[in-house]
Amino acid sequence: MRRTTGTKTLLTLTLLVMVPGADFLIAKDRSSWPHELVVGSLRVHADFPLRDHVELLSGIASLQSTLQKRLGVQPGNEWVHVYFFRDKSTYQRYVQRYVPEAPLRRALFVKRKGPGMVFAYAGRDCETDLRHEATHALLHASLPMVPLWLDEGLAEYFELEPNRRVGGNPYLARMRRSLWPGQFSRLQKLEVVDGVESMDAADYRRSWAWVHFMLHGPPAAREELIGFLEDINAHSPPGQLSERLSRRIPDLERSFVTHFGTWRPN
Repeated sequence: MRRTTGTKTLLTLTLLVMVPGADFLIAKDRSSWPHELVVGSLRVHADFPLRDHVELLSGIASLQSTLQKRLGVQPGNEWVHVYFFRDKSTYQRYVQRYVPEAPLRRALFVKRKGPGMVFAYAGRDCETDLRHEATHALLHASLPMVPLWLDEGLAEYFELEPNRRVGGNPYLARMRRSLWPGQFSRLQKLEVVDGVESMDAADYRRSWAWVHFMLHGPPAAREELIGFLEDINAHSPPGQLSERLSRRIPDLERSFVTHFGTWRPN
């Protein structure tokens, strides 16, 4: 879940050296962080060795090119700092000390004026958590803002490993079961949600559903999503995405319901 709040963090000075045969950098400790890694636009700071997590972190860093390919979002010009902890208790103590305003979640994304920061620990769900929060961080490194529902919908979509994003999300079956007459949740309802604390599980599922519809439904829907993000990047008022979609897709509600009623992965 995204949390935008003020914070202070440790400033580190590190000596980065190339590891033979690898496409990443390992940092020799000259700071309070014993293990550090640079991969893509991620600067990872950890309190435990990262060698067993290089593949995971490299995959997360590749989200940048995925966002560019799927959404037309160009890479940002700032780092994303990832603070990765061995265990939950150490993670919680660190967050409580340096991000006291943040609620205790399994993982956090924090951004104010400086680079975005992701906080997580090496638990059972860390892969999903890191992909979710890194999606937030990479989007906000590239764009001046992202509407809350879309921010969360994209993070919910990209949090799964690539081979499960299109047809392997449990939300898919739940959306099909919920699309009875009169049960359709219009996008306008999501657009007026003004805080992540106001979002419930159904809102996350519906936000994901609209992202899935735009990425895998009518081509015009994806075109509008890309155009919407382009306008945001250009600091041009993008309007409401629901209105843009309605202008491009006749009977948007029916198209949305049909997408989840008949869609099958290729």
